[in-house]
Amino acid sequence: MAKKVVATLKTSSGKDFAKVIRMQRNEKTGAYSFKEEIIASDAVKDYFAKK
Repeated sequence: MAKKVVATLKTSSGKDFAKVIRMQRNEKTGAYSFKEEIIASDAVKDYFAKK
């Protein structure tokens, strides 16, 4: 499945995309969850800089 996602992120249009995964901790239970998004590759640093 990962190969298919990587193949679809590389498009022939001018923009490249990246799949980013952020780990979030639940304050109530202490459990971790993962949030996955597909964003433009030039916005990856900004995505991880914000909280």
